[in-house]
Order: sequence, then C-alpha cells, then structure tokens
Amino acid sequence: MADEFRLGIGPDEKAGIAEAERLVTEAEFGARELGGWSFWLAGGVALAMTAFQLWTAALGTLPGVLQRSVHLTFAIALVFMFYPAVKSARQGRLPWYDLVLAAAASYASLYVTLNHTALIARVGTPAPMDLVVGSVLIVLVLEATRRTVGWWLPVITTLFLLYAFVGPWMPEILSHRGYTLRRVVGQLYLTTEGLFGIPLGVSSTFVFAFVLFGAVLERTGAGEYLIRVAFSLVGHTRGGPAKVAVVASAFMGTITGSSIANTATIGSMTIPLMKRVGFKPEVAGGIETAAGGNGQLMPPVMGAAAFVMAEWLAIPYLEVVKAAALPAVIDQLALLGAVHLLALKHGIRGLPRVELPRFLPTFLGGLHYLLPVAVLLYYLIVKNYTPLTCAFMALVAAAALFLVSSFVQGLRRAPVVPGEPDAAGLGPALAEAALRLVQACHLGARNMASVAVTCGCAGIIVGIVTLTGVGLNLSAIVLDLSAGSLYLGLFLTMIACLILGMGVPTTPTYIIMATLTAPALVALGKANDIAIPLIAVHLFVFYFGILADDTPPVGLAAYAAAGIARSDPIKTGWRAFSLDMRTFLLPFMFITAPAMLLIDTTWQEATWIFVTASVGMYGLAAAMQGYLITEARLWERGVLFVSAVCLVHPGLYTDIVGIAGMALVWGLQRRRAPAAPLL
Repeated sequence: MADEFRLGIGPDEKAGIAEAERLVTEAEFGARELGGWSFWLAGGVALAMTAFQLWTAALGTLPGVLQRSVHLTFAIALVFMFYPAVKSARQGRLPWYDLVLAAAASYASLYVTLNHTALIARVGTPAPMDLVVGSVLIVLVLEATRRTVGWWLPVITTLFLLYAFVGPWMPEILSHRGYTLRRVVGQLYLTTEGLFGIPLGVSSTFVFAFVLFGAVLERTGAGEYLIRVAFSLVGHTRGGPAKVAVVASAFMGTITGSSIANTATIGSMTIPLMKRVGFKPEVAGGIETAAGGNGQLMPPVMGAAAFVMAEWLAIPYLEVVKAAALPAVIDQLALLGAVHLLALKHGIRGLPRVELPRFLPTFLGGLHYLLPVAVLLYYLIVKNYTPLTCAFMALVAAAALFLVSSFVQGLRRAPVVPGEPDAAGLGPALAEAALRLVQACHLGARNMASVAVTCGCAGIIVGIVTLTGVGLNLSAIVLDLSAGSLYLGLFLTMIACLILGMGVPTTPTYIIMATLTAPALVALGKANDIAIPLIAVHLFVFYFGILADDTPPVGLAAYAAAGIARSDPIKTGWRAFSLDMRTFLLPFMFITAPAMLLIDTTWQEATWIFVTASVGMYGLAAAMQGYLITEARLWERGVLFVSAVCLVHPGLYTDIVGIAGMALVWGLQRRRAPAAPLL
C-alpha cells in the first residue's frame, strides 16, 4: 500500500521521509544503532525486559516497589545503551563509560529489590550505603532523562531538588523548614512517594503492556491496513489526503498513543499527496502535525498520562476512557471540518477515485486486524477487567492471530504482509512472522525505556511537592493571581501547561501540572460555588499538555512533518498551532459543563451535546479559518466565534443563540456567494 501512494515522490521528499524517520527513531528508540556484541547485549536486555513484563502481566505483578525497581533497572540500562550523551555520537558500539553508567544505574535501581527486607527493617533510618546508592540513582535518572527528552525536564527537577534544601531562605509564601540530604534521599528513594511512585508504577504495568500491544499491531501490518481504510473512505473528497491524515491518525491513535510516531508514519504518505493536490508545504506539514497530536486523545489507548490519571484518581481506567470519549470524537470531527474549510477556501480537490482502494474490499480484507482491538474492548468494557489484564489478553490475541494468518498465507505461498516480498512457503512465512514479533518486543522495550525514566524523573518532583507541601503554597499563589476568578485561574493554568509542555513530554507535563495546579482549580471552583469534578480538572491539564506538543518552537512532531514536507519547522509548527486553536475551547467546557464528560447525564442528553458541540466546533474552525461557505467578514468571524462558544457549552438557551448565529452567517454568505460549493 505504501508503494501505491509513494509513486512520484521526488528525491527531496524521500530525503525528508528519511529525516523524519531518523527523528522518530531518536525520540522513541534512541540514536544508537548498535552492531556486534553491543547489539546482542542491548538486544538481550530489551528482550529480557519484555519477558519480565509479560511474565508479571500473565502471573501477577510483584509487590509495588519491587515491580517498579526491576522495571527501572531494565529501562535505565537501555537508555544508557541506546541514547548517547551527545546525539551526534551515533557510533555502532557502546563506549566504556556508558557501560559503566548503565551498570551503576541498574545496580542502584535493583538495590531496592535485592535489599528489600533489610530496607523495611530500617525504614526511616537509612544506612549510609542506602544514601549513597540512592543519590547515585537520582543523579543518573536526571542524566538519563536529559538524554531522552533534553534539558528542560531535568532542569525543572533539579530546581525542585534544590528547593527542598533552601526552603528557610525562600520568600514567606514558598518557605519551609528545609530538609537534610538524608531526609530527601530517604523520601525519594526508599518510599513510594518519589522515584518509585505512581508514575513509575503505571509505567511498569499498564503502559508497557499497551505500548507492546501497539508495537505488535504495527509490526504485523495493522498500521498499513488502517491507512488504506482511511484513503478508501475520504481520499477522494475535497482536500482528500489532508482528511486521510486526520482519519488515519485517529485510527492509529487508538492503538499507539504516540503523536510523533503518528505524524511520521502517516505523514510519509499523506504529506507528499497533500502537496500534490495543492496544499503549501508548511500547511501540509501543519495539518499532519495537528492530526498526529490529536491521535493521542483517542480512547482506548491515550498514552501513559491517561493511565497515570486513572491511578492517581483511584478510579477504573474505563472511567477515564468514558469521560474522554465524547470530547475526543468531537475534536476529531472539528479538525476534519477545519481541513475541509481550508480545502474549500483554496479550491483544493481530492485524489482521483480510480487511484484509491475501494472501501468495502479494503475494510473486509483486513478485518482480522481489528479482532485484537475487539478483544481489548471486550475485556475492558464487558468483563471490566484491569487495564493490564485487558492489554495482555489483546496482546496474546494479536500475536496468535498474526501467527495463524502467517501459517495460512504460508500454505498459499502468499506474502505475510501486503506489499512485502513473497514468503515462498510455510517455513519462511512462520520465520518472518516470528522475527516480526521479536522485533516488536525489542522495539517495545526500547520505546518504554524513555517513558520509564521520565516517569521516574516526574516522580522526583511529586516526592518533593509531597515532602515540602509546596503544592498548597502554589495553590495560594494561583488563587491570589486569579483574584478569585475561575476563568482567569484556568487561563493561567493553560499558559503554564503550554510553556512547560514545549520542552517536556505529555506525561511529565500532566504529572507536574496536576500535582501543582489541580488543588488550586478545585479550590477556585469552591470559591465560585462550582463543584468541579476532579477528573474534569485532570483532563483539562491533560488536553493542554498534548496541545503543547505542537507548540513552536520545540514540537518534535512539527520537525518530523516539516522534514517530510521540506518546509520550515517553525512555520509548520505555527500552522499546526493555528489548527489546534479550535481545541482550546473544549477543556474549558470540561470545567463549566461536566455533562460533556458524560458525568450525570443521559444518553439522549449526551447525543444532543455531541450534535451541538460538533456544530459549534465547526463554527469555531470557520471563525479561525475566516471561511464558512465563502470568505467571512471580520464581524462574521466574531459572530461565528460567539456562536461556537454558545453551542459547545451545553444548555438550551446557549444552543438556541449559537444555532441562530450560525444560521445568520450561513444565510448571509449564501446570498453573497450562491454558487459556493458545499462539499
């Protein structure tokens, strides 16, 4: 399928695709491609990590701190093996100093497991060796985080660490009595309220299983199938390849939860085609960037942050999925609408129907790829099992299905995956299938390494906040700065999320902001006599953490898309940001209208909210693009914006005002441009 749509791609675009793939590899798997003994050593560690995770998923996880300790042992070793100290150093073997760091970090993490009984016996009075090993691990987690996500998160974490020691000299509103090295290391290393806290706990259980599930589906051809389905559905409509980017990213987001991987994988096919039908390079890259980020909002797999949220709020993960489902679908439809309006505005058509696959044969031909997702949803929704068990059952189903499919295709001497060379019989087909599963296990572990160390790093911040009580102080600051206004407090929180998220991945951004601002927002709600559900506050932070991924000048997804489009990454990022602005309205509605999160509402009310909010988001996209059925005048854009706000906010009177405003602008534009196309 990839070859079908890559025909006609020029040398520049091929170079861009290669550059985007390099960015994704560096961000998600590390810049080193090892060879020789280094390859076998690092590969063995990765497969051992996967084996440990699968074993505990099948037979039951170890007691909290033990599971997290072993998980971090593998993860931090993989980081020092695959992520060089300087990204330009991509040598194919491990330097001696990274081997030493990997060994030291692994021992420091595993020390908690090896000495678990003794540590329990001397809880509160750590021995000198405990403090030395704990200090080493804290420093090496900071270095591992720097290698995986850059300087911003370790610098913030270091500032929090310093704050634990300099409390007596801080301004009164931030002051505390100060803590010794013994107390700080004891808190962060020897309890479950620091390095080995909830974030790492979620990483060591649910997240790994879901990441591996996504990796198996992707390596076995599900990704290609979903992209083909998207092309068959909307490739022929106005701006077809741009709509394919949105639909395919939504499909892929349900199983991967990764914005940069979505952008690079789908963009390698959609961006050249967007340019072919008339989109400017930076616009094509911006659309794909926005679509890739949106994919992370789609249940049932919403990335590590959503699992942390469920654990943090002590609610079933299904409750998070339920609350996030309606806004996610509305948001995807809104992006589809924005792309449609952009295509109408610039007169861009779709791809010729004859070049595209037919929907029904395409959909039915790969229906087996959806069975593992069906298994996941069955155990999650019908059986109400834990996310870990659901992911494990879906993972087993995906692997078994792929092996059976390979067996059948091998008997027919057909390719294992469409577009691949002929498997030439049963033996080679099964060998190829087994190799793909091993590769998925290897890549899944490498991908999880960066997630685990960033979760550990975020856990340090949570531990310091718990130790010093600074969260209450920051809540007081937010209350003061907002002067008691809920909307101003929400606005300040949004700005903080966007700034922090420019250099920090979604999961630690969510963890930090939820720790520091969630109590303040709940307090603001009480001050304004509004009972804000806690999940609404956490989803507010979650949404803006994801939006920050596209915010210039840092967003990696924009750099990947710009590489494929051969456009300026900053301009591409701003284009994505302008498309994302339609999403800014939704999180505010979570707070003021929790019915959108399906809280205390009936299915009839939910249906009406879905319809009116979808129309409202389309109106917001029209206001942002300055186009509904023809060019909008300035005052018409204002009416569209106000109408959108009214429609997105659930309520009979606001819906009436919103519909009237939209109808007014539509009628005036229809009179002004009677021949304007509707589709």
